[in-house]
Amino acid sequence: MQSSLHRFHIPVMGLSFTIDSPIRIAPFGISSVISIVDDVLIERIRKYYCQKFNFTYTEIKRNSPDSRAKRITEYLNLVHQIVHLKMEEIKKQPFFLNNDKTKYFQMLPEESPLKAGYTKLLQMKNGFEKLHFAEKLTNMMSPGSIDVNIMSKVDKQNFDENGEKLGEEYSDAKAVLRGYAKSCLNSSVVFSAGFNRNLCSYIAQFNDFYRDKNGELKKKITIKVSDFRSALIQGKFLATKGLEVSEFRIESGLNCGGHAFASQGYLLPSLLNEFKEKKDQLTIQLKPLIINFYTNMGLTYPESAMEAKPLITVQGGIGTNGEARRLTEDFGCDATGWGTPFLLVPEATCVDKETLALLIKAKKEDQILSDVSPLGVPFNNLKMTSSELWTKERAVSSKPGSTCPKGFLKLSSNLTGAPLCTASNPYQTKIREDILLSDKSDEQKEKEINSFSEKVCLCMHLANGALSALDIIKGGENVPKAVCPGPNIAYFDREYTLIEMVNHIYGRGKSLVSSDRPHMFSQEVEIYVNYFEKLLNTMELNAAGKSYLKIFLENLENGIDFILSIAERKPYEGENLETVVSFVLNQRERLRAISRKGLQTTEALIAS
Repeated sequence: MQSSLHRFHIPVMGLSFTIDSPIRIAPFGISSVISIVDDVLIERIRKYYCQKFNFTYTEIKRNSPDSRAKRITEYLNLVHQIVHLKMEEIKKQPFFLNNDKTKYFQMLPEESPLKAGYTKLLQMKNGFEKLHFAEKLTNMMSPGSIDVNIMSKVDKQNFDENGEKLGEEYSDAKAVLRGYAKSCLNSSVVFSAGFNRNLCSYIAQFNDFYRDKNGELKKKITIKVSDFRSALIQGKFLATKGLEVSEFRIESGLNCGGHAFASQGYLLPSLLNEFKEKKDQLTIQLKPLIINFYTNMGLTYPESAMEAKPLITVQGGIGTNGEARRLTEDFGCDATGWGTPFLLVPEATCVDKETLALLIKAKKEDQILSDVSPLGVPFNNLKMTSSELWTKERAVSSKPGSTCPKGFLKLSSNLTGAPLCTASNPYQTKIREDILLSDKSDEQKEKEINSFSEKVCLCMHLANGALSALDIIKGGENVPKAVCPGPNIAYFDREYTLIEMVNHIYGRGKSLVSSDRPHMFSQEVEIYVNYFEKLLNTMELNAAGKSYLKIFLENLENGIDFILSIAERKPYEGENLETVVSFVLNQRERLRAISRKGLQTTEALIAS
């Protein structure tokens, strides 16, 4: 659920980098998203914060009944409790002093009614009226939303101690959804990484996702999407069950952090333009289905919710206030998501000092769209992390891969029949043996072994950073830690305060990035051209492969045309629009050269 106080949110980042972000920033009215995939990590973080705030901690053991859901519920309730305690402490602080209350109001966007009230308060003369107005403003203060993220397709089936299959409701994704649904939170669950029909059907079991008699939703649904068609399909599926999507969160396919779900050449501006032109359909087509469900259930859909429409937000590669304004004012997006820059804001995210130092020094060439994820999905991460070094050392040892202590990504069963994670030692050992026994050339064997050996134990390595940052585990540099920033990390080069970053987002004061930083649209074009080149080098160029590449190339060319038309418009302040034409035309020339080299000529590809 997007906070009404701010025009931005902090998206989920990895398993752990936003694991406690609401505790850090929700008391300042800023919304953020917690990953609730890793209940093992969450239990350790819960213990840490219980001890820090002197709350009673009772361990929920992993082998206890429904432990995954219970761990999630207890942690989210704890986060809610801490946020509201800190919120009340800030409210009790006096105005007109250099404290967190002043910080709360100073960070608000200029057009906020609450900010306008604060400005008025500063100008009032001392007296009863001023005291009364100060009390009114204090009562209007509210925390940011404590949202959660579920990767829909990470939904492994689970078994009991005797090896017996547990019921469907105990699968990984359904268990964490149940944990969220049973929590006290009034917030939003963000579904990402694909459409899971069984999981979406399961939502209908929880009343908090339906409107109450006052027309309110205690728990809202946000869907991360990469195109309009997907948004409409998922929205309709949920609407037939009376479930409403409160927000469609559009993300760049490749210009993002973590797992990257590349579109078929559709660039972000093209996607946003389609949403702008068709977004009314998300109400016109979905609302009647929702109302019909309520009617069939003998319920009355609240009159107060009749005009409710889903929010359209966008994230991925945004780096300046001018770019954010382009997205909200030109394309009509309701808000923006800022992820990667906040990895350099210790007040907002949980990043250990070794990883923070790597992020600060990171250049363009240090960030890579890799194949290290066991999910088989492209993964944006940083080179030369302790995770990468650890994985390479294991790859040349007698025991390659991880011991797989958590097992969240045990999804592959094509080798042994039993689910295995491709980054695990059993999988790595078996695949290496099979490759070495094959009749392939030595060169091919080495290439395939190296390809599989680069898989990283993300369950552990993406969690270790937070555990190290909070001093829950010792070892520092010796602990394998992965980090997954987006390409934007190259343009932010130091540690920032929360106020600095919020002011940067709202275009207040000096920009935190250089004026020659390429526009986010330019960066995305370059990333997609790189990806197209990789596809040409790895895909089989049969009829199906050529057809896929043809569509990809056509979409990319059309997207470039659209970006060039945007470059003719007046730039917003701080928006590096003047360099877009030369940058994008160079990338188009490069794209066509790549096409000619891979498939003789671009025309041959399009005509094939």
